[in-house]
Order: sequence, then C-alpha cells, then structure tokens
Amino acid sequence: MVEFLAMGGYAEYVWSAFGLAIVTLIFNVLSARRRMRIVLEKATLNRARHENRARRKRAQTEDPT
Repeated sequence: MVEFLAMGGYAEYVWSAFGLAIVTLIFNVLSARRRMRIVLEKATLNRARHENRARRKRAQTEDPT
C-alpha cells in the first residue's frame, strides 16, 4: 500500500494533480449550481413583473377611470 501511495517516487506530482482535479470539479459543480439558482431567481422575478404588468393592464382596460 505504501508503495502504491508513493507512486514510484512521483507521488508529489500525481497526488497534487489528483487533488487539483478534484478541487476543479467541485468548483465547477458549485459554480453551476449557484448560477442556476441565480438564473431561476431572475426568471421568477421577471415572471412576477410580467404578471403584474398584465394584471394592471387588464384592470385599466376593464375599468377606465
């Protein structure tokens, strides 16, 4: 097991590359999730604004005062 972990003397390079790859993958997943949350929040706000505008427009056309 120790020999495997030593990677034939290249363990420092192999494990650092492996660790960097894992960190990059985790960052990608978290970044994508964050971006998706932001996009969904913006879409929800835009939909609410659109519905409010439509509601006000209908109210104006139904009861012009």
